[in-house]
Amino acid sequence: MIPFINRYVQVLCIGFAFIAVACNNESTKENKQELAGNVSDTNNAARSITFTQDQYKLSKIQIGNVEQRKLSNVIKLTGMIDAEPSSVATISAPLGGYVRTAGLLPGTYVKKGQLLATLENPEFISIQQEYLESLGRLEFLEQDFKRQQTLREEDVNAAKTFQQVGSDFKIVKARVAGLEQKMTLIGISATELRKNSNILPTANLYAPIAGFIKESNVNIGKYVAPTDILFEIIGVNELHLALNAFEKDIPNIKVGQVVRFALSNESTFNRTAKVFLVGRAADDNKMVPIHCHFPKENGLLPGMYVKAWLETGAEVQTAVPAEAIVQLEGLDYLVILTDSSSGTYTFQLMQIARGIEQDGYTAVEFASSVTPENVKVVMKNSYTVLSAIKNAEEEE
Repeated sequence: MIPFINRYVQVLCIGFAFIAVACNNESTKENKQELAGNVSDTNNAARSITFTQDQYKLSKIQIGNVEQRKLSNVIKLTGMIDAEPSSVATISAPLGGYVRTAGLLPGTYVKKGQLLATLENPEFISIQQEYLESLGRLEFLEQDFKRQQTLREEDVNAAKTFQQVGSDFKIVKARVAGLEQKMTLIGISATELRKNSNILPTANLYAPIAGFIKESNVNIGKYVAPTDILFEIIGVNELHLALNAFEKDIPNIKVGQVVRFALSNESTFNRTAKVFLVGRAADDNKMVPIHCHFPKENGLLPGMYVKAWLETGAEVQTAVPAEAIVQLEGLDYLVILTDSSSGTYTFQLMQIARGIEQDGYTAVEFASSVTPENVKVVMKNSYTVLSAIKNAEEEE
């Protein structure tokens, strides 16, 4: 046994991981923990390790007791950064046509009114031709209507003649107005056409809002139908959190509550938002949408996944520093000091249930047979002890 200890003390002296001198490893029955769930009274995982005095000093382990801290009850939510409906635009070609310009790369920023694409369609020629013809007809009928009106006031012409001219004038006027709206819809300027009477076979599509290109489905020569989506633009000036909550949590969620959130790759919940809308219907997965506003922040883009905590009230709970908790085989443990007599230190894994985490502390629940006040917990460098236990098991 002594050579075994000496060999691992040498390893420690040159900076490698601790290897323990003894390990009592019993078979375990794995039970998946849930947040704030109950821990079995049976100590199925009595994994332990003993450190010498030198090993203990080199490990820089800190021992402490559990605390009673006032922690807020938290509802855990997931969701994504989403754009306001007014900041999303889908662009299509109302009359279809052949694309004559290249598409835009996703991620390209465009200003409101910026040219997105030019389309070519023989129907554009027919619309412009009909507009110019109707415009000429309208000018004639307008003058004729004024003449007939004057004659009618002097009772020179027949009432029927005046009514007929007035009817024709209104019909052509309505046709001109309709063609102007149609040209506006397809991107042809009626003002420019009236100025120079220059009929073009092309029409332009412009960005209705400012934002970034999310989708671009065009290329030169491609024929697009009116139902095809050519571009999708997402604005980033008005973003919000679109979160999902379980039906059971809805009674505890109210407008105005503060939400702390983080991106999926972040470990700290330093960003805040405020609930402004709670959904009134659940989807097929029994999830209810929760929408939250947050201050404008650089770096947040639509589609980013987030995790969030919604605080619903505070109560005193048993807690330890978050770094004291270790994970092994999918379960949560604390490393506790069970014996420090005879110049050695014996540590053992104690399974716990993890609760809410706030300000660096995590609520924990022990088995009913454990008195938390009597437990001495490794508060710092707990993973050093866990590594020693795992390495010792591998040596057996």
